[in-house]
Amino acid sequence: MRQRPALLIGLPLALLPLFGCTQFPALDATITPALEQADYPALVPLEPLLAEAQAPGIDEAQTRAGMENDIAALRARSAALRGPLLSPAERARLTAGRR
Repeated sequence: MRQRPALLIGLPLALLPLFGCTQFPALDATITPALEQADYPALVPLEPLLAEAQAPGIDEAQTRAGMENDIAALRARSAALRGPLLSPAERARLTAGRR
């Protein structure tokens, strides 16, 4: 009974080195000759990129106004859909057609 826990721990530890033996894909063949001859990318200063990334991109007032316009348009559309689907003349014409 005492050997089961040791076996459960010892067996995975004994098999662990086998997981390190794997075939790596041939990555050297993925680089084209044109890419090998290409120049390195130009280095640019980091400060302008950081300043651009940290600049506020969302104007709260403009976003709020746009959302309020959208809400008003949706409410108007919803109110129009709540009305009767058929006018009284259309309803009378359909009712007359059933007879």
